[in-house]
Amino acid sequence: MVRAWRRAAWGLLTLSLLPGARAALTENLAVSPAAMSMGNAVTADPQGLDAVHFNPAGLTRLEGRVREDTIFGASLRMRSEFHQPQGYDIGGFTQDPLDGTVSDHNRQTLFLPLAGVPNWRLPFVAAAGLGISLNQPGSPWTFATAVYVPQAVGFDRSKNPDDPGRFQGKRVVIQRLVYASPSVAYKFSDELSVGLSIPIAHQGFALDTDMRFPNKLIGIFGKLQDAWCGDNGNPLDVFGFGICGGGKEGRLNPYTTAGAMRFEATSPADPTFNLGVLWEPTDWFGLGAVYQSGSRTVLTGRYNFHAEPMFRKLVQGMYSSLQGPIVAATLGFPTSIPEEQSGNMTLVLPYPPHVQVGVKLKPVERLQLNVDANWTDWGQWNQLTFQFDQQVRFLQMARLFGQADASKLVIPRGYRSNVHFGYGAEIEVMHGLKLRLGYEPRKSSIPQDKIDLIAPLPDMKVRSLGLNWTTEDGTQLIVAASLAKGSYKVPADGSCNLNCTNFFNVIYNPYAGLDVSGETRLRYFGVSVTRPF
Repeated sequence: MVRAWRRAAWGLLTLSLLPGARAALTENLAVSPAAMSMGNAVTADPQGLDAVHFNPAGLTRLEGRVREDTIFGASLRMRSEFHQPQGYDIGGFTQDPLDGTVSDHNRQTLFLPLAGVPNWRLPFVAAAGLGISLNQPGSPWTFATAVYVPQAVGFDRSKNPDDPGRFQGKRVVIQRLVYASPSVAYKFSDELSVGLSIPIAHQGFALDTDMRFPNKLIGIFGKLQDAWCGDNGNPLDVFGFGICGGGKEGRLNPYTTAGAMRFEATSPADPTFNLGVLWEPTDWFGLGAVYQSGSRTVLTGRYNFHAEPMFRKLVQGMYSSLQGPIVAATLGFPTSIPEEQSGNMTLVLPYPPHVQVGVKLKPVERLQLNVDANWTDWGQWNQLTFQFDQQVRFLQMARLFGQADASKLVIPRGYRSNVHFGYGAEIEVMHGLKLRLGYEPRKSSIPQDKIDLIAPLPDMKVRSLGLNWTTEDGTQLIVAASLAKGSYKVPADGSCNLNCTNFFNVIYNPYAGLDVSGETRLRYFGVSVTRPF
C-alpha cells in the first residue's frame, strides 16, 4: 500500500509541475484510435503498430507476426460570423454586404493520389490504415511497416455559392499520406529499446478561393471614378486617363468579386525519419522519446487565375485613352488581363520536425497515467511562396501594393513553434478490458493576429474516450471517439491575414474592417484491430 501511494504521489507531482499547453496545429490529429483515446500521450507506451509513428522503439513489444487494421472517420465543422463595427469606412464605402452574414454548413473533402481533389462534398471523411510487424521468437530485432495519415485538413465551402467564407477558401486541402514506412527496432534489454522508421509520404495541397479587395486605395479610386464618370461616362475621359472607358463593369468596388485562384500540387514521394527510444525499468514507470524529422517538401502542380470584368475592363479602358497608357505603364499595369490564365507552379511546403517526450506511471495496479510533451517547429510556416512559370497578369495589378514580381505569390503565415502537453489515463475495468480517457489542450500555433479562414484552427481542447478489449488469443479491439472544439474573436484590424485595413495590404484581407468571430469543431471516431497472423 505504501508503495502504491508513493507511485501516486510521483504521478501527481509530475502532473502538477507541468505548465499549461502552448501550441499545436494539425500534428497527431486522427493518426490512430489508440493514441487519440489517450490524448496522444503514448510515447512511453506506444500501442501496437502505432509505434511506427509515435515511437519506433515500441515495436520491440510486438512478438511474432502482428497485423493491425484501422478505420476511422472525422468531420471538421467551421462557423464564422462577420459584423461591421461603428465607424466602418473603406475609402468612402461604408456598407459591406457581408455585414451580418454567416459562413456555416461546410463539408469535407480530400486529396486522392493520382486523381487530385474530387468534386465531392462529404459529410465526413473516412480512411483506413494497415500495419504489419515481424519478429522471430527470441530475436531482439523487429521489422515493420504501416500506412497512415499523419496530417490532414480538408474542407469545402462550395455548397452555398454566396458563402462569405469563400474569399478565403471554397476548398482547402493539406494532406499527407504515408503509404510505406520501413521500420526496425532493436531490444538491448528488457528495459531499453531503440527504433527507426522511414515514412515515405504522398503530400497533397489544394486551394480554391474567390478574391475581393476591400482596400482603402481601391475604394478611393472607385469613388473618383463615380464622380468623374457619372452614370453615362465622361466624353473628356478619352483625352485623359480612360478610367471611364471600361464602363460600369470597370468601376472599382472593394466589395466586388475580382476573380478566383486555384492551386493543386503534389509531391508523390517525400521521405522523413522517426527515431525513438523507450526505457521501461519497472512495470510502473516508463519513459519514451521520439524525434520526427521534417522536410522542405517541394510540390509541383497547376494553377489557374480567373479574372472577373472589374480589372479587365479598367485596363482595357485606360489603354484606349490618350494619357491612360502612360499612367498604366508607370504603375506596372499589364496591357490586358485574360479572363483565364493557367500554367505550372511550384510550392515549397515545410513539413515541420516534431519532438515528443512522454512518461507513463502506474500508481496502482489497475490505473496508468500518461503525460507527453510535444514540440513542433511550425515557425517554418512564416510564409508560403507559390512560384509560377510566367508573369501572371492578374497579379500585375497588385504591383501598386508592393507585389513587385507577378511570377510568384507570397502568402504570409507567421506561425510559431512551441510546446503543448497531452494527458491520458487507462483503467483496467476487468480482465482484458481497459477504459481510456484522453485530454489534450492544444493552444494553437497560429497567433491571434495571424488567424484567417484558410486555417481557422484556434486554441482547441480535445477530449477523448476509448476502450481496449484483449481476447485470450491476443487479438485487441480498440475503439475511440474524440471531440475537439475551439473559438476565436478577431476585431477589425486584429489579423493582417484576415481583416486589416492597412493602405497597401490588399490581397489577404478580404474581410478588412470587419469583426470576425467563429468556432471550429472536430469530431473523430476510430476502430483498430490488432492480431497475430
